[in-house]
Amino acid sequence: MVVTGASRGIGAGIAERMAAEGADVVITARTLEQHDHLAGSLQETAARLARYGTKVGIVVADLTDEADRARVIPEAAEQLGGHVEILVNNAAASIQKPLDGFSTKRRNIMFEANANAPLDLSLAAIPAMRDAGEGWIVNVSSDSSKLWPGPPAEFSPTAINISAYGASKAALNRLSNGLAMEFYGTGIRVNTVQPRAAVLSEGAAELVGATLRPDQIESMEAMVEGTVFLCDCPADFTGQITVSLDNIERFGLTVHNLDATPQ
Repeated sequence: MVVTGASRGIGAGIAERMAAEGADVVITARTLEQHDHLAGSLQETAARLARYGTKVGIVVADLTDEADRARVIPEAAEQLGGHVEILVNNAAASIQKPLDGFSTKRRNIMFEANANAPLDLSLAAIPAMRDAGEGWIVNVSSDSSKLWPGPPAEFSPTAINISAYGASKAALNRLSNGLAMEFYGTGIRVNTVQPRAAVLSEGAAELVGATLRPDQIESMEAMVEGTVFLCDCPADFTGQITVSLDNIERFGLTVHNLDATPQ
């Protein structure tokens, strides 16, 4: 399987849980050794995964660059020794500013990372999945994709900062749904998952951590549980825009630690 954005946060958590479950995992991100201000790197994630005894590969890539991301699936398949059966598009760019004055360059970065990259990686992985008769694509989305009810509805002062980010995630939801429709009947499942509350990954903690109440925070383990379910869902469960905690409640899932032991 391939997990993008796995140098830290949700991506690293998903990769660890899947390795603990016995999966061979290729992780990809920009940060191989050390980020300039955030904790976590591909090497650190790979070291955690290595203790489970499965195959672990690394592809360093900037997913906002079309040529760079074109390497990911072929290089991952080479390291896995076979095609990519499961693709988790977790990597994201979040630049939070009001639309008024938001530069085109910044918008483009977010749409490249949050919509175009997941689509391109999915299209690269799908031919081999189709030949094999099955495959799983999970795109990590966000509650910010939902529409505001419109004025004069109340909203927090920071809410106006997420419109561009939310638009990129809304695009991801629509693309995921469209891929599921196009490839229905081939055994390929395409779904999205988003947290119901904030998951305080390293990046999220820096952006919004200080502003959140405890009831606005979701555990990393719960988010991972609601995601891992989609990595082995049945063939007729596809095209769905899901929420992590809703998946846990709807399907009676037991939340596990990242090492796959029950909590």
